[in-house]
Amino acid sequence: MKPSRTSSLRPRAVRPDHPLQWLADPLLEDPTFVLKSWFGGRTIMLNGLHHLFLTTQGEPWQGVLVCTAHEHQPSLLAEFPSLAPHPVLKKWLYLPESHEHFERDARRLVQLVRARDPRLGIAPSPRKKRKTVKRIRFGDKL
Repeated sequence: MKPSRTSSLRPRAVRPDHPLQWLADPLLEDPTFVLKSWFGGRTIMLNGLHHLFLTTQGEPWQGVLVCTAHEHQPSLLAEFPSLAPHPVLKKWLYLPESHEHFERDARRLVQLVRARDPRLGIAPSPRKKRKTVKRIRFGDKL
C-alpha cells in the first residue's frame, strides 16, 4: 500500500497565542487576512500589506505599531492623540499598551484596517535572493 501524502508530512509546531492577538478577531472572516509571526511579534496583513504590528517585548516595543507612510502620519496623529512616532522605527506610529486609551484606540485602528483605510498598509519588502554557494562535502573532488 502506497503511503498517503499527508502521512509523510511532519507535524508543525504550534505557536503560542500572542497576548494582543485578540485585536485580530474582527478580521478573521476576511479572506485576505493573515496573522504572521514577524520579528518576535505578529503582523496583521490584509491584501498582502502589513497594517498593524502587535508586539509585547517591553518598551518601546510594547503595544501596536501602525504601518503607514510618512504623508499619512499627520492625519492619523490628529485623529488618534494617543499615537506618536515610534522612538526607534520612526517611519511608523506607535500606540503603547500603557496608554490609558490603548484598548479603545487599538480597536478603532482595527476598524480602520477592516474598512481598508488608505492611510494604513505597507507592502512587504521584496525577498532578497540568496547567493548559491557551492558546498564541498567530504569525498567530493576538488
